[in-house]
Amino acid sequence: MSLAELSTAYENSARLLRQRMKELRLQLRQTDDPEEHWHLKRRLAELTPILTQMNELAELTAHYYDRGYWRSEKYTI
Repeated sequence: MSLAELSTAYENSARLLRQRMKELRLQLRQTDDPEEHWHLKRRLAELTPILTQMNELAELTAHYYDRGYWRSEKYTI
């Protein structure tokens, strides 16, 4: 698998995750149960950094071989 293909996979996964988070936010607005409210907020808090990382990796893998592209130290070996 090439980095371009990997980038596309990250983008697709991020899109699906954004959709799921949108659904969770809708459930959060519709619930009156405090326990369910807590669980939904916790789930959203867990998914947020995952989405951030997917977006960062999609960007990195899409432009990894571009001349002059600044690579984040976060993902270097």
